[in-house]
Amino acid sequence: MLDGRRLTQYAHGGGCACKIPPGELEEVVAGLAAPDSDDLLVGLDSGDDAAVVRISGDTAVVATADFFTPVVDDPYDWGRIAAANALSDVYAMGGRPLVAVNLLAWPRGVLPFELAREVLRGGRDVAVLAECHIGGGHSVDDPEPKYGMAVTGMAETARLLRNDRGRPGLPLSLTKPLGLGVLNNRHKATGEVFAQAIAVMTELNREAAEAALKAGATCATDVTGFGLLGHLHKLARASNVSAVIDAGAVPYVDGAREAVRDGYVSGGTRRNLDWIAPHTDFGSADEDTRLLLADAQTSGGLLVAGEVPGAPIVGELIPAGDHGLVIR
Repeated sequence: MLDGRRLTQYAHGGGCACKIPPGELEEVVAGLAAPDSDDLLVGLDSGDDAAVVRISGDTAVVATADFFTPVVDDPYDWGRIAAANALSDVYAMGGRPLVAVNLLAWPRGVLPFELAREVLRGGRDVAVLAECHIGGGHSVDDPEPKYGMAVTGMAETARLLRNDRGRPGLPLSLTKPLGLGVLNNRHKATGEVFAQAIAVMTELNREAAEAALKAGATCATDVTGFGLLGHLHKLARASNVSAVIDAGAVPYVDGAREAVRDGYVSGGTRRNLDWIAPHTDFGSADEDTRLLLADAQTSGGLLVAGEVPGAPIVGELIPAGDHGLVIR
């Protein structure tokens, strides 16, 4: 944080919690899928993490864009988090990011450009770590600061990770802990800094994706603004299966349960829970656990249908039933 300004106070939301609610978004894009094409391998229909287009033989381009309002006050950390989050969409498809361009919205009459430079520096450093070229971008004058990237990557068509390739009997592996949303909301409200959350959010999903592909996985998604349950619901629906979550096996970032206990729950998380509730048998899960399972993550991990070495197994896919999701 430079010159004492708290970036999170200049935005109504924070991180992926400021996404348009999933139910509303699906109504907006209904019927807007592109015309059928043999080369558009992944488009709008399944609500996957990125678009995939075959360009030649077994080679495909992966394209995505992701940006959001400040999730932390430190501009450099915000840039790193936003970049890792945007790159994650490519990793979630089994791809390798090649080039990214910056997307920057800035209240030029309110916040100094020195802060914007730090945001861009953070994004650059994460792109360098990912061995992804970064070249230019686009900026606009906006009342709220926003930052992210449009990323283009490459993938092998035979080794894609898709959210519509799940099948009954596959275990569900989660490669990062949950609870980022409630900790970020506590940070926004109090100014407390949670280094453990920043470490999780700035970690690339590159190694997780490589491990999933090496293990033979073909189905995955990343866990971001719609929470674990929201993204799992989309995966189960696209794959025509149901899913069981073992609530006791789900890992959380240190301090997450205390944050939800103390009421630091974003509106995005509550909207996620409202959206998923009609499709979920919560069993004996208490309200705090439900909120954490629906917590709006920023730059979360991969949820993989398959066993990923080193990642906890948090559930499994089962044949389609009365509920898309079951909590045990």
